[in-house]
Amino acid sequence: MSRVVLIDAGGANIGSVQYALQRLGVDAPLTCDPALIRAAERVILPGVGAAGPAMQRLRDSGLIDVVRSLRQPLLGVCIGMQILFERSEEGAVECLGLLPGRVRKLPTAPGVRIPHMGWNRLRRRADSVLLAGIDDGAYAYFVHSYAALDSPDAVATCTHGHAFAAVVQRGNVAGAQFHPERSAAVGARLLENFLR
Repeated sequence: MSRVVLIDAGGANIGSVQYALQRLGVDAPLTCDPALIRAAERVILPGVGAAGPAMQRLRDSGLIDVVRSLRQPLLGVCIGMQILFERSEEGAVECLGLLPGRVRKLPTAPGVRIPHMGWNRLRRRADSVLLAGIDDGAYAYFVHSYAALDSPDAVATCTHGHAFAAVVQRGNVAGAQFHPERSAAVGARLLENFLR
């Protein structure tokens, strides 16, 4: 049994997430095998791209109900976090529904470029084990055009023209809109906290 597994929902960041975990001493296989996913102690759902193709990949692999039924800690990263919500405005996609709310396109504003790409500050909204050792105002690396703009489960937010959920947690379900695998010490700490 693998202690940590990565669900193969497609996306270009999977290798980077695996490498970030290896730097923490964890070999996490990439899998679509329901038995391996159910048996893991921790499950990570990474993704880069769009909500529609990520949900289609899960559907084609027969993993929608598997992911919805997980009781162990689950961490969604980037698109993996976005599809934890009920719906995404990106293609009007029904998502996993593990978190209430919908994902919307980041609003445009003077001087605000979409996609949001680069380093930005995290602002703590609530206590969470995921944020242990991460200072309020710490920088993380983002690449996205859609976000959960008003999630009651946000434990950290970020602002790019409009505030959005940067880290969410509800029970065993958590997510990071930023890329921990590209966020240096802050990203490594978030992954380490999740693994603990």
